[in-house]
Amino acid sequence: MIGSAILPVRLRCGDHAEPGRKATWLELFFDLAFVAAVAQVGAPLASEYTVSGLVRYGFLFLLIWWAWNGHTNFATRFDTDDAIQRLLTLAQIFVVAVMAGNAKDALDSRSSAGFAAAYAGMRIVLVAQYWRARHIDASRPLVRAYVLGIGGAALCWLGSALVPAPARFWLWGTALLIDLGTPLVTNHLTRQVPPHPEHLPERFGLFTIILLGESLVAVMKGMESQETWSGSAASAAFLGIAIAFLTWWWYFDGADGAAERSVSTAGEARRFVVWTCAHFPLYLAIAVTGVGIEHIIRIAPDGHLHAAEIWMLCAAVSVLMFSLVLIAWTRASEQRRSASSPIPQYGVAALPLVLGAVHLESVGLVPALAGLCLIQLTLALRERMPRIVLRRAAASS
Repeated sequence: MIGSAILPVRLRCGDHAEPGRKATWLELFFDLAFVAAVAQVGAPLASEYTVSGLVRYGFLFLLIWWAWNGHTNFATRFDTDDAIQRLLTLAQIFVVAVMAGNAKDALDSRSSAGFAAAYAGMRIVLVAQYWRARHIDASRPLVRAYVLGIGGAALCWLGSALVPAPARFWLWGTALLIDLGTPLVTNHLTRQVPPHPEHLPERFGLFTIILLGESLVAVMKGMESQETWSGSAASAAFLGIAIAFLTWWWYFDGADGAAERSVSTAGEARRFVVWTCAHFPLYLAIAVTGVGIEHIIRIAPDGHLHAAEIWMLCAAVSVLMFSLVLIAWTRASEQRRSASSPIPQYGVAALPLVLGAVHLESVGLVPALAGLCLIQLTLALRERMPRIVLRRAAASS
């Protein structure tokens, strides 16, 4: 049996620090379950690329991401791999599968009630995991707050599965407010038992790869729908993959999204919250962009995008850009002081909305969006390149 006791991954005193700790095989297996869940939730959006479809997708995606985020933060705070932890992780993987199985119907359907009940089960298991860490002195305030906050929200989620809409929606709103608010109001406790500064960003980086992979799958589905290739379809497919590639490059090198995140001061704790929260719009935008590119490939060469579809795709790319600029802002203080002004990047991030306003046709829309992504990457790398070269040289020596 490995790691029979729960130990904090890192305390400020550094007694239990593991500077080189990497994601475990169990964590990677856990992430695999979310690949299926994200794909299931996004399936209806491909056939209903509308504002109402986006609202439904955004809500369910938020709960899936928040469930993943809760487990990931726990795993990077406490180093345990005993039999009980593995069984609890198995239970969470099963619950994620149940969530995915109830993710295709409308929010007022019976399936959505099952989704909420499964999500409640996910949070109850997380409460049990934190409860096991109560014997660690430094973790007790955080454990108490999480047990009360997350546990109370889980009961609301569970209760919502027993009532019809619209009362169900009111319970969802209450539960979501408690669920999202608990980490925010207890942020000051994060410094006592912080997530691992290297391990947690690595997990977020892996999840970013998962979402970019889903975007590639969406492009491939669009390619499969083409019986005979047209120039517009081939261009949209290539540039859709290019947007995913540029996003990957920007996130890992330009924005340094997966770099070490220390939480030893109040300022670092605040930036940690911003860094964490900025990933949700980023992930949502990556997924919506991928589905939008798939839709353009399917309708090529004779189809036309509706105004709402153009707006959704352009808004998704704009949100993606704003999120990455914000993530870059959360870097260490010395890096932010040496960086150039982000105002040009914010300006470029607003340009996709201009494309949406002029209702650019799909033939020119994807090339224009890919070009803006390339400009953003160039702006981000311009200041980062010297540090990237030095870091790679140090790694190879």
